[in-house]
Amino acid sequence: EVGEVARIIARRYGEQSEKESDKDKDLGEELADVIFVVLCLANQTGVDLEKAFAKKMSLKAKRDHDRHHGNEKLK
Repeated sequence: EVGEVARIIARRYGEQSEKESDKDKDLGEELADVIFVVLCLANQTGVDLEKAFAKKMSLKAKRDHDRHHGNEKLK
């Protein structure tokens, strides 16, 4: 699932050209697939995903405050 998301992003927003067959792929649906798999893995392994996510977002907010500032592709 993550590979499908990576391929869409690389071709649609990156340097790779987008193949005609990929133009109808729905990035939102592929991201939803990834979230579903992550939720299943968290449930099966007993990970408190809400707590882990909050902790990670706090760390990233401090570290990455200006990381992508000025990147035209992300506007």
